[in-house]
Amino acid sequence: MATVLIVDDDTALRSALATALGDLGHVAAEAADGMQALDWIARERADAVLLDLRMPGLDGLEVLRRIVAQPSPPPVAVITAVPTSDNTIEAMRLGAVDHLAKPVGRDDLIALLARMLQPTVLATREPAASTRDHELVGSSAAMREVQKAIGLLADGDATVLITGETGTGKELVARAIHRYGRRAAGPFVAVNCAAIPSELLESLLFGHVRGAFTGAVGDRAGSFREADGGTLFLDEVGDMGLAMQAKLLRALQERVVVPVGGRAIAVDVRVVAATHRDLQRAVRDGVFREDLYYRLGVIPLPLPPLRERLADIVPLAEHFLALAAGDARAKQLSADAAARLLAHAWPGNVRELRNTMERVAAFVRRPLVTGEDLEFLQGESATPDAVQPTETLPDAVARLEARMIRAALTAAGGNRAQAAKQLGIRRQLLYEKIARYGLDESGSRTPRVSDPDGDDV
Repeated sequence: MATVLIVDDDTALRSALATALGDLGHVAAEAADGMQALDWIARERADAVLLDLRMPGLDGLEVLRRIVAQPSPPPVAVITAVPTSDNTIEAMRLGAVDHLAKPVGRDDLIALLARMLQPTVLATREPAASTRDHELVGSSAAMREVQKAIGLLADGDATVLITGETGTGKELVARAIHRYGRRAAGPFVAVNCAAIPSELLESLLFGHVRGAFTGAVGDRAGSFREADGGTLFLDEVGDMGLAMQAKLLRALQERVVVPVGGRAIAVDVRVVAATHRDLQRAVRDGVFREDLYYRLGVIPLPLPPLRERLADIVPLAEHFLALAAGDARAKQLSADAAARLLAHAWPGNVRELRNTMERVAAFVRRPLVTGEDLEFLQGESATPDAVQPTETLPDAVARLEARMIRAALTAAGGNRAQAAKQLGIRRQLLYEKIARYGLDESGSRTPRVSDPDGDDV
């Protein structure tokens, strides 16, 4: 049962809405104008507000503006007899959950309340604790290995090659290497090698002197010198042409750059490179220099795709919702929303997840995000039969966990040590989970038998 405040100067409409709300099991409160509504909200707590636009005194838009400015405001839906593009856009911009035209039918009212009212049983989860944009969120075994590697190599000067699919967060990892290392006080300079024409890339990286070519009206330091004392991040280095590869190789070997038209200059810079391409195949195909590949890959750091980081999907989603909320209270995920996120294949990886959460933050005005809000995720499922919309989040995670253990045991031919290594967990933990899910060495579920008293054993 919820308390819904009806704000409208039409007595008959207020009465009709109040009757409908009562029939639906809710409590209706009424206000004949904007000031009455604000006074009522100051004294009482509304779970939702149905707000007219055209009223004597304060108009509905001003009332909406004042309601949403309050701490923990109730969700507000605008209901008007004169919907226009201007008042629709302005109402949604100010924070309305929806903007409906009068009259509102019973089915429309039920659907509206379902979107506005937060199921309290699903609203007990805390929002993500961290809202730092540069945070490396993730506690999966795969991400913990990445985090450990960052800690081990951050203080060094060796060149790092980060590999992984598009959208896995390669620049975020590069920035973490810089931020946690001894070069953190120095500059971090990022260059996207795929976005710059090859004829301009040399000047961008190494600089040029005035008059070196047509249009060179002044000296340019170049990215290597701009990053002196810090870190130079070369993103999508696999897209660099062969001629530039030779010049980059020399700079990496000698720590010296030669500006176009100028003389050699020594630089003190750490290089971190990244690519989504298979550089070993590129070397075999003759489009990437083998010597540069080994020079860049002194420390290889592969990033796993999001579909292999199931334990990180929900924390990442909550993190991105908190970032999108800014100073406001972050939205929370219901169990069926989390299940839908876990079932999606995420071909665009973390970038796709972030875009999804920003879309949800923009369009969902309720504090709780449900599976219905994520229906636009229509792509291929990562594990189509692994989650059910009616399951709780712990049940969905357990089902996925058992599925992964079965697959690992099958692939390892029943070798538990090998399966534990593949899963990235301790062998003892794998034993405990095998017992918990009733699995045998082949990954099949072990049948249970009953003792004489009827209890499962």
